[in-house]
Amino acid sequence: MINLKTILGASLLALACTSCPALAHPPIDAKQAAAHFDQDRADILAMAGNYKVRFDMQESTRWDPAYTPIDKKTSGGHEVVRVIEDTGRKIVLQHILVVKHDGQDMVIKHWRQDWEYEPARVLVYADTDTWKWEDVPEKMRTGRWSQTVWQVDDSPRYGGWGQFETQGGIRRWRSNWTWRPLARRDAVRHPVYDRYLAINRHQNTPDGWIHWQDNTKMGSKDGKLVPIVQEYVLNTYTKFDGYNVQAADDYWAATRDYWAAVRAEWDDVAQKKGGIGIKEQADTGTVISAELMQLANDIQNKTTTTAKAIAKARKLIAYNTRQL
Repeated sequence: MINLKTILGASLLALACTSCPALAHPPIDAKQAAAHFDQDRADILAMAGNYKVRFDMQESTRWDPAYTPIDKKTSGGHEVVRVIEDTGRKIVLQHILVVKHDGQDMVIKHWRQDWEYEPARVLVYADTDTWKWEDVPEKMRTGRWSQTVWQVDDSPRYGGWGQFETQGGIRRWRSNWTWRPLARRDAVRHPVYDRYLAINRHQNTPDGWIHWQDNTKMGSKDGKLVPIVQEYVLNTYTKFDGYNVQAADDYWAATRDYWAAVRAEWDDVAQKKGGIGIKEQADTGTVISAELMQLANDIQNKTTTTAKAIAKARKLIAYNTRQL
């Protein structure tokens, strides 16, 4: 005989789990967390390597009836990913692009991702030109990793926290909902939205890994943030050595001490000033991005010394950031 109370109870529980993040992703048992720690680390470290990258971006559902979604965009390139720090509970991966320009190989320092185990807080995008510290709920720290993403000049872009999980036989890291500022690819169009509310997923594949983004593009109307359109982004990293990988490694060997000092300066500002506040333009980056990048190029070209470049970079960061 069908028990209506049992069915109703199960339905209510299912509804609760889909509507309440705390129930959908409950606290992780300490023993379970310890058992998965080494696998978590292995999955993060596996993202290092040499890759051919494909970026697939598709605006889909419009939430604003006056907005027309743009056509699908695809692009790609070659990218080197290196582990530049590994202390066990913190792993830092640096991305470096290698592109062809006028028949010559050009190296462009790209984004950086910092992974931290069981963090107490994360630096997150808060509003225009502003990144603030956000506490991770204490009961949600055990067994979880934060991912903080930094821009080409090592200024912040976005941060979030989440867990590794296996669903349908696929292991992935899934973030909480995170805010991100407008990307250059959208900024050049001067759209009606100016930020994203997103969930990020990182999944290893037999050939490399993927970064899957579920982005709600948000804009301001009548003083309130409202959804404009949904976007799905799939960045596919496929293992590939058929390009000038050495150019990227040579660039990093010449500039890594400089960039280590730049990272340390940004970290110091974030600690002392309650976060990072700096003026930026979405299609070009922070107001000091070009100068910080050029100083690294000058080091590689031997037109300045690492010490002189570090001194200039510290002054640029200190002068252009504000107290929050």
